[in-house]
Amino acid sequence: MDEVVRQVVIRGRVQGVGFRYWMMREAIRLGVGGWVRNRRDGSVEALFAGSAEAVAEMTARCQNGPEFARVDGVEDQAVTANAVKMIRPGERFSQLPTV
Repeated sequence: MDEVVRQVVIRGRVQGVGFRYWMMREAIRLGVGGWVRNRRDGSVEALFAGSAEAVAEMTARCQNGPEFARVDGVEDQAVTANAVKMIRPGERFSQLPTV
């Protein structure tokens, strides 16, 4: 099974509503690796790595997010060469500092 990597930015009311914690929990449930972080512009950025099916499901779940979130959009970004290396050693899914 081939691994796919997808990097997304989620916009809307996605900070201060538990989005990163929710995303980590959902990713672990689906067996998706990667990371999540807040961005200073109010969005949440994430990288998902795993089977095509699991990554697609994780991306689809981001359309709604946790209970108190309001997602206005989920957009793909180009995956940078170092993006996968940002996963912390020993972790499957990391919460990174705000950028």
